[in-house]
Amino acid sequence: MIHKIDLKSENLHGSFSSEYKPILTVNSGDSIRMQTPDIEWGYSETKGIERKFFESAVKEETPLHPMIGPIEVTGAKTGMVLEVKLNDVVPGWYGTNWAGGKKSWQNDAVGLTESERIRLDWELDRDTMTATTEVGSRPVSVTLNPFIGLMGVAPAEPGVHHTSPPRYCGGNIDCKELGRGSTLYLPISVDGALFSIGDGHAAQGDGEVSGTAIECPMDLVDITLTIRDDLQLKMPRANTPAGWITFGFNEDLNLAAGQALDEMVSLLQELHGIERTEALALASVTVDLRVTQVVNGVKGVHAVLPHGAIR
Repeated sequence: MIHKIDLKSENLHGSFSSEYKPILTVNSGDSIRMQTPDIEWGYSETKGIERKFFESAVKEETPLHPMIGPIEVTGAKTGMVLEVKLNDVVPGWYGTNWAGGKKSWQNDAVGLTESERIRLDWELDRDTMTATTEVGSRPVSVTLNPFIGLMGVAPAEPGVHHTSPPRYCGGNIDCKELGRGSTLYLPISVDGALFSIGDGHAAQGDGEVSGTAIECPMDLVDITLTIRDDLQLKMPRANTPAGWITFGFNEDLNLAAGQALDEMVSLLQELHGIERTEALALASVTVDLRVTQVVNGVKGVHAVLPHGAIR
């Protein structure tokens, strides 16, 4: 079955909680089509039309990323895995990113904490797959790579949880590989799963070093949600056009890298029926460790095993 979620305040929230009521209940294998707002909780359908702004449907002290959801999946139980297939991801016509002018470790590192904070407004062209802005009075273009920055299920821990840090149950992963044709696997930590999605990105480098990608609305996000009771995961995992991906999240980048590597060694064992030492040896000649993002409090590292790398 295909469901459609309208873009309106009643379907948005900006934090995670197992206590939030679902806006929609679907069956395993159902697909959902939706639009998502930009990072400022706004949406403009076409150039020249003023942005419409939305609010959270739940009472929150500091809502950050606007998310569609929560979506309940019938039959989802704690300990199962939710498979999120990204059938299509279509960005809107505009996007924005910012740099400098605030306290952060990366701004400290490059001497921009006390600078003026700048905003770049980008125009997105889906026909040429480019984003264009003006920097220093001249036009600059980059290649589009649209993906979803935030996908997660509700944490098991009680209370309200900020959207910024990625967690064992997903969330603000900000991995540029999670675009069209990718499948994300999330450990389910509460019955019903209570899945939420948002934070469209038009382009981002690994690291997301200014703190923002080209933050954009999505004109279409088409996903399929499937319960997997044949998998057991402690951390998110993804199968993307680039390859299999495992993740690590920690305030310490070394520990995040270690977690991503540990998850990849386990995946290699599953895929090839080998010992852990053998899996690590193969990982050393085939797997890339990449810095997903360093700006969400909890840093992210993803390990990538390209398809066909081990034959």
